[in-house]
Amino acid sequence: METRRITVLSAGLGVPSSSRLLADQLAVSAERQLGAAGYDVTVDVVELRDLAVDIANNFVTGYAAPRLAEVIAGVEAADGIIAVTPVFSASYSGLFKSFIDVLDPKSLDGKAVLLGATGGTERHQMVLDYALRPLFSYLRARIAPTGVFAGPQDWGTADDDGSSLAARIDRAAGEFTRLMEGSQPGRKHVPMESLPFEQLLAGISGNA
Repeated sequence: METRRITVLSAGLGVPSSSRLLADQLAVSAERQLGAAGYDVTVDVVELRDLAVDIANNFVTGYAAPRLAEVIAGVEAADGIIAVTPVFSASYSGLFKSFIDVLDPKSLDGKAVLLGATGGTERHQMVLDYALRPLFSYLRARIAPTGVFAGPQDWGTADDDGSSLAARIDRAAGEFTRLMEGSQPGRKHVPMESLPFEQLLAGISGNA
């Protein structure tokens, strides 16, 4: 059975945060639907809040601290990314964008991405199409057609017309699942180890 690895990026600042809650629900739905499609799934949730100092230091020093380097490697190795940010000034948060900026620009090339955002009013839902989608399109990611915005009015509602938050989450996760089926152009392959010439020569001599 093939495995699909999902890295979840939550840029929420509070504890708990609505961004983390939305990210968790998107991940649960994606994991369930991928499992139904016959895949093993591993999910790694990253709270960018915990990396804020390391991200800032990386801009100054050009060096990623061990935990940040581990997260960056996890993003590169993932088959899919679920990215959720709170809305600030009609765009993604500065913390969210700062993390994206420390990634290798090629690390999201071809990778499946599911977008989510949270805000205090439904007017902020435009951030999905006017800020997040252009950002990940620039990075050449394969983006699920449906993004999910959650405002205060969405939590705890259960509309019958398919517009409830749970319905939108399942629809978006289903699209994300389909992007992750089959071969994955965004998967980072482990490079072949390059051995010193002397070691290669010794190996050839030993087999002679």
